Amino acid sequence: MTLKIYIEKRKKKSPSFGESFDKGYKQFKIGVLLKQARLEAGLTQEQVAFILNTKKSAIFRIENHAEDIRLSTLVNYAQAVGKNLHLKVA
Repeated sequence: MTLKIYIEKRKKKSPSFGESFDKGYKQFKIGVLLKQARLEAGLTQEQVAFILNTKKSAIFRIENHAEDIRLSTLVNYAQAVGKNLHLKVA
């Protein structure tokens, strides 16, 4: 059984698992996208922290635990790595 099939079966058995999983995945995905943008820009966490006038640990948290992150923080992060932020409400 693949991981994808296992997760889908768990979601069907437990709606609360499904909700938690989906929320966690979305937060994880945001962090991954931010990290990819930073790496594409050729910047380290330290360099982004300097640009944003914060600490490397804050950049680490943004990239690895992107829950309850402010929209202004996302915009500033995107600008720091030379990107634009596009928000889609679906």
